[in-house]
Amino acid sequence: MYYDDYVITTTTDFDPTWTVIFSLIILALTWIGYWKVFVKAGQPGWGGIIPLYNQYVLSKITFGTGWLFLLLLIPFVNIIYVVVLSYKLSQAFGHGIGYAIGLIFLPFVFYLILGYDNSEYHGVQE
Repeated sequence: MYYDDYVITTTTDFDPTWTVIFSLIILALTWIGYWKVFVKAGQPGWGGIIPLYNQYVLSKITFGTGWLFLLLLIPFVNIIYVVVLSYKLSQAFGHGIGYAIGLIFLPFVFYLILGYDNSEYHGVQE
């Protein structure tokens, strides 16, 4: 870092290309997982790659009604909604609280596992 006429100039070797590539890989893995989970639940797989619509369908799979996804628009309520949605989704496929925690913190991994494992969709759990 050096000072030149009151302008601070820094040099860095950071290349954002790898960040973009990594982000696109994570996005693709999440979409693949959504697609497989939606197909397992009897919904159209393409719905997993369309923003907002995928949350509508996910809400329909877990709660029975799709309109609860609008809770994602309310600050702080959306955090509670995601936790409850993850728990109910894990229950709908016959898993427990540990799996729900995985869906919350590592969704791109756990949606893939949920899509490709041998668990079956049991419907909306009360």
